[in-house]
Amino acid sequence: MHTTPFNDKQATAMSRPRPILMIPLRRCGSHALRLRLNFSPKFYSPYPLHIVDFMPLVPLYGDLSDDKAYFRMVVDVVGLQAASMVKWQDIVFDPVEIFESIRHEPRSVHRIVWELLLRAGAQHGASVVMDKSLDSVHYAADLMRLFPDTLFLNVVRDPRAQVASMNRAIIHEFDTALNARTWVEAHGTACELMEQYPDRVLTIRYEDFLGNQEQTLNKVCNFFGIEYLPQMLDVAHSSEAQQISQLSALWASNCFPPIVANVDKFKKQLSMDEIEVVETLARDYMEIYGYELMTNACATVDEGMIKAARERSEAGRQAAWRELENNNYRDYILRRFRADYLARVRSGLERQPLSVSYGATRKGLQVA
Repeated sequence: MHTTPFNDKQATAMSRPRPILMIPLRRCGSHALRLRLNFSPKFYSPYPLHIVDFMPLVPLYGDLSDDKAYFRMVVDVVGLQAASMVKWQDIVFDPVEIFESIRHEPRSVHRIVWELLLRAGAQHGASVVMDKSLDSVHYAADLMRLFPDTLFLNVVRDPRAQVASMNRAIIHEFDTALNARTWVEAHGTACELMEQYPDRVLTIRYEDFLGNQEQTLNKVCNFFGIEYLPQMLDVAHSSEAQQISQLSALWASNCFPPIVANVDKFKKQLSMDEIEVVETLARDYMEIYGYELMTNACATVDEGMIKAARERSEAGRQAAWRELENNNYRDYILRRFRADYLARVRSGLERQPLSVSYGATRKGLQVA
């Protein structure tokens, strides 16, 4: 695939870092890549906000051309960043300052998120800033309207391995068919993006990264226009990798070199029936990305199956929360705090309380 790299001369000419979005779905090895790339002083990618969890709240704000509604959204997004499981180092955001700096630009939740990211990246001296909120692939069109120079890093993982990992993650469903459908939907959107912006999307396979980290990282760095550094291979020296590995079992392996043998771990985690379900749903994309089938890929996936899957998944989710509370209180409390924050925001929006008033002019905020 032909790609157009971004270079330091372009960065110098810009007042801010260039935005990059990693796509399209979590549990693809995204942290492993992010943590290694963060060794570059020209690259900045903090723990993601995963704004996809905020999106159901957006309609509750009403008309964002209303300063009151938009300022409230700014406050709530800044609050979401503060409620994140992993804090952004050396960064404190003032909602009033953020609002005033973007109030005359096209308004959206994505503009607010990227104001935070770009400010943080500029403060760290980065020429490129990457958001690892992979699910935001579904809002790529909005991002391109705001920042037409955006680049996308499309990280592909064998759907059987990724679904097996998703099945054990509290951030996803607890059923193979449901997670396979999510995988297909995400990659369908990613492929549409590749067709529309072929020079803006770099696609890499996680398995290729496992087989040759240096080659893959070199390719990514060249696309981003940053220098590859040998220390990227030594993730054990990443302070963030050490930090997050202690917070959640989902990230426990991020402070160690990846184990190539784990590429086939899904064969022990999924039954052959489950593997056939994944292959049936993801067959076309597996062919595109070069993954060989293990079955005839002709499983029946109907609405009755999906309905039963949703019931099993919900039961699995409740059990997973109980298990997490018993086995890792840090992970449980941090995740509950974020979930409770979003619930409080929703409740407040539904009640529509007013805590800020505005003058008749557009000189700025007047805190009541």
